[in-house]
Amino acid sequence: MALQESGEMYLETIYILLQENPSVRAIDVGEYMGFSKPSVSRAMGLLKDSGYVTTDGSGYISLTESGRHIAEKIYERHTLLSEMFVSLGVDEKTASEDACKIEHVISDTTFSALKKHFGR
Repeated sequence: MALQESGEMYLETIYILLQENPSVRAIDVGEYMGFSKPSVSRAMGLLKDSGYVTTDGSGYISLTESGRHIAEKIYERHTLLSEMFVSLGVDEKTASEDACKIEHVISDTTFSALKKHFGR
């Protein structure tokens, strides 16, 4: 099943939060993204049903192997694109916002070429 942009954003957010904290709950995701509890609950249910996340009895979220793979891919794209835009003179806020839009639609081929060009 193809994951939509919103699902990728949730996975990336969980990944980022897990880098900063040993455990993450849906409320943390909602606060980080600025989304309501019902929206996050629905998204977590869809991600869980699709095999991208798991939750334990206390509500702590973990990424599955496939969820982590997607999250790392999106995060890498966001990071490289943001850095690239900043190096071109774009302010950090705009660079991050633009990277967030592009990271979901850029092809693997084009992103690989960018990585190669920028020595990654």
